[in-house]
Amino acid sequence: MQAAVAAGEPFAIIAAEAPLEVLRAMDIPFVTVQWWSSLVSAKQKAPAYLNELRRRGWPDDQEQYFSLAFASCFDADPQSAPWGGLPVPSIIIGDPRDDNQGKIYELWARTCGADYFPFERAIQVGGPAQWWDFGPHRWADLIDPALLDLHVAETWRLIRTLERLTGRVFDIERLRQVLDLVNETEEHFRAARDLISNTRPAPVGVSDTFTSVMMPQWHRGTEWARDAAGLFRQEVEDRARAGLGACANERLRLAWLGQGLWFNVDFYEQFMADYGAVFVWSMYLGYAADAYLRYGDADPVRTLSSRYAVFTQYMSMEPWPSGWFVKEALQAGIDGVVILGDAWPFADEAFLRAGIPLLRLSVHQVDSRQWDEARVTEALRHFIETTLGATAPSAR
Repeated sequence: MQAAVAAGEPFAIIAAEAPLEVLRAMDIPFVTVQWWSSLVSAKQKAPAYLNELRRRGWPDDQEQYFSLAFASCFDADPQSAPWGGLPVPSIIIGDPRDDNQGKIYELWARTCGADYFPFERAIQVGGPAQWWDFGPHRWADLIDPALLDLHVAETWRLIRTLERLTGRVFDIERLRQVLDLVNETEEHFRAARDLISNTRPAPVGVSDTFTSVMMPQWHRGTEWARDAAGLFRQEVEDRARAGLGACANERLRLAWLGQGLWFNVDFYEQFMADYGAVFVWSMYLGYAADAYLRYGDADPVRTLSSRYAVFTQYMSMEPWPSGWFVKEALQAGIDGVVILGDAWPFADEAFLRAGIPLLRLSVHQVDSRQWDEARVTEALRHFIETTLGATAPSAR
């Protein structure tokens, strides 16, 4: 990608909630903001990059999952930057859900000399409680038609902008092929999600699924992504068939609600040996299974828009997320849920009504400067022992 951009190819930065499938159909290389932040964090670069934001007079404690990717553009050393660093973008396509995110994208574009396309969206109030049953085939009954019309118009505005900027012509049949590949990818993830939820011991844990799911997700719409998801599904099936588990002595099932600790994915495995406690669920595989599948409409742009028009609701607007969290926890037989920070405040009551204990950890998934391994481990051990009733290792 770096070589192609250096030779004059266009390059885009795009938010995860914007229709990246359009870029795929137009063969415009891109990187997703949240994906890049995760990779930067995994490469242990978050502290230095966030400190650089502070040094330049910008806040380092707001919307870090987005500002961290922006901060990476100030690392011009190919020996220091992860994978040599991002190429300079031609366009930044943001989803300005709040003032902070909008300003981050504006500053990023101004710093790089790129065009900025704010992909605006309306917000739907209300809707079916069990939205996951409507998504794949009944999305027309899920989404307010006026809201969907607005999203379709915004998608076409993005397409025309990209055509003008890059000189490339949008091919609607190519988009149809991309959407077919996305559906094939997500069907693999849905099968794997169901198998992990319904198999004891769980064939894999979240430290196995994070990258196995998210790498194909950010490459969705390609044959590589479809095949990678298929290999993941096959390995899960093979392990389940052979009775192999992430923890052979599984006694407790935990869910991790929030972004993954990309800088410390081994954290999730330390509770297996002492308690037989396995983190078997994360939103990454869950959303891949339930939020992306779209079939039906003769207009591929409208079908694509139905994927993104209510994505913010799925993620953060009640009652959409809490009902789905509980559905997923019950399906997977979760004994306890761990949530980061103050996200999803209504989830506490939803899990309480469902009889599922919950622990909130005051840590951040990106800013490893706030990470206190001993404190977080002790909090989780206390939750497992006192709330979930597991026997402490020293008491056995």
